[in-house]
Amino acid sequence: MRGGTTVAVLTMLAVAAPLGAQSFPAKPIRMVIPFAPGGGTDLIGRLSASRLSESMGQPVVVENRPGASGVLGVEFGVKAPPDGYTLTLLVSNYSSYPSLFKLSFDPVKDIQPVIQLSQGPMVVAVHPSVPAKNVRELIALAKKNPGALNYASTGHGAVSHLAVEHFGLMAGVQLTHIPYKGTGPALLDVVSGNVTVIFGSVLPTLPFVRNGKLRGIAVTTTTRIPAQPGLPTIAESGLPEYEAINWNGVILPRGTPRPIVDRYNAEFGRMLKSRDVVERLEGDGSSPVGGSPEAFGERLAKEIALWTKVIARAGVKVD
Repeated sequence: MRGGTTVAVLTMLAVAAPLGAQSFPAKPIRMVIPFAPGGGTDLIGRLSASRLSESMGQPVVVENRPGASGVLGVEFGVKAPPDGYTLTLLVSNYSSYPSLFKLSFDPVKDIQPVIQLSQGPMVVAVHPSVPAKNVRELIALAKKNPGALNYASTGHGAVSHLAVEHFGLMAGVQLTHIPYKGTGPALLDVVSGNVTVIFGSVLPTLPFVRNGKLRGIAVTTTTRIPAQPGLPTIAESGLPEYEAINWNGVILPRGTPRPIVDRYNAEFGRMLKSRDVVERLEGDGSSPVGGSPEAFGERLAKEIALWTKVIARAGVKVD
């Protein structure tokens, strides 16, 4: 009888585990967005939260936690209980955290990647007064006048900052950094001519290129973008190894049960295949990515390695 009882108990436990995973979620889910409301990151986060709520049958509550280039919000999300009820949205500058900030968590070991949602380029644009019609001419101009060309970024350590430093290192040129607190003020000062160069996000930058207030000369990804196919890539314009991307992805705290991770991955994956989501992302100048948690983990490791080298070589620091 004892043997029979043991077998019965083990059988019940084996059945209970998958049933428990299937019953997830049993309460509202929180999505931490480590930036203020209203920006591009917030928009994709809220779109994802809305779709996830529909597909998983529980409210997905967006919680904006801005501060320290997103570090504060990410720290909060990473240190949440690993029960699957706290998702955190990451953006490109996450890859610079290990080199620029003293973190209370390991950006690779203390997270559970879920999925990469999207990626897109930056547009290399100059004020019309700059006598450079393409990347080669921009490099030649910068070499002729070291430090004379300045560029706007959305802040120290932002991808719009590091992408130009990466460009300068590869091209052997120096541009002077002018940091701003956000895309809006950075773009406006380039449009006004106070600053001459910007590597800007597609959505806010392209309208100025199309109306002639800025001259677009390239994109930072290794493929051209449908939104402006006439813009060549930096890679095909003389720097074949160059790439810098804007991306978004989702993580959970380390230790989250794998069935929950896989459930989220599948739900987000389906969302990224829906026509309206694809159109929304492409309208913002990006494209859906998807893939496995492992693929996103590999992307994170690659990006961290890239920006660690760039930051060290360029001597980038954050106050």
